[in-house]
Amino acid sequence: MIIIKNITEKEREDFNSIATHPLQSYEWGEFREKTGIKVIRRGFYDNEKIIAGFQLTIHKIPRTSWTIGYLPKGIMPTEIMQEELVKTGKENKCIFIQLEPNIEKNQEKEIMIHDSKFLIYPSAHPLFTRYTFQLDLTKSEDELLKNMHSKTRYNIRVAQKHGVEVKEEQSSEAFQEYLKLTGETTRRQGFFAHTKKYHQLMWETLGRQKSKVPQAGEAGKSQKLENELSAHLLIASYKPATKDQRPISLTTWILFIFHDTLYYPYGASSSQHRETMSSNLMMWEAILFGKKLGLKKFDMWGSLGENPDPKDPWYGFHKFKMGYNPQLIEFIGSYDLIINPVAYQVYKVVDKLRWILLRLKK
Repeated sequence: MIIIKNITEKEREDFNSIATHPLQSYEWGEFREKTGIKVIRRGFYDNEKIIAGFQLTIHKIPRTSWTIGYLPKGIMPTEIMQEELVKTGKENKCIFIQLEPNIEKNQEKEIMIHDSKFLIYPSAHPLFTRYTFQLDLTKSEDELLKNMHSKTRYNIRVAQKHGVEVKEEQSSEAFQEYLKLTGETTRRQGFFAHTKKYHQLMWETLGRQKSKVPQAGEAGKSQKLENELSAHLLIASYKPATKDQRPISLTTWILFIFHDTLYYPYGASSSQHRETMSSNLMMWEAILFGKKLGLKKFDMWGSLGENPDPKDPWYGFHKFKMGYNPQLIEFIGSYDLIINPVAYQVYKVVDKLRWILLRLKK
């Protein structure tokens, strides 16, 4: 018999053992709670052993009593899980719950969703990208370099010749550099980004785990035992030839480690000294960082799909990642589990108007 329980601190290890992505980790939920978001964790137990679970965040719709549920990168929602989600959604006045399973595209799996006894439709406004790039870190350094695009290899050498250095940093000063470059990048590229407070709370919650991450050579061992999400800050700096000038931070990345995978969720860069190709070296050093820790995969946290449009604003970033010859992965996509059908139709119209206004304002 399946028993459904609320997950508490003492079940943290069990819960993380079945989580398949950082956004479903217990630590990510702790961070989201600090931002003022309600977090609900459920575990499904069979003979006192956890076999499945989900972490759901509840988001208030301004000026209303309604909410939206969000379940990113979870497991495939079985019928019993869908029943629990509908029940939870009603208890929290959700209009709908957005599901974005961490499941690669698979016709049989998609049929499971379409044949549900509940109302589940493709999302009106997907949040997480349907595609990502993943690189196999079990390959040798020589093989990884050989598989890269020749221009990418060339740019890595350019950065090395300029004396660009990439280091993992832990100080508050280094994190302030990350925030500074994040703000600069957001203004330069004109996209919507998380607030400074969001990044600070993320680092405060996840960065504290870094001391528990094993050193090179003893990697896989303790990381698997701890099953914790950890965040790591890498900074690429450059020292100009001018005398007495301090090194300049050119590129800053936040990397996540969860289970056997390295993730690249956040990055920023300076508009200075673009000729040094610091971002290319940063990617290569991130790959080496993952290999030293014995990790198996590097997930680059999103990409465009096959045959992307060169006019797409994200095309340059997509092309940059593609230079390292990762595998393009497609997931089954985003779906809305409808709790209140009437309110859902009204919400779709209002949300569409909201995004039109935001783009016009931008």
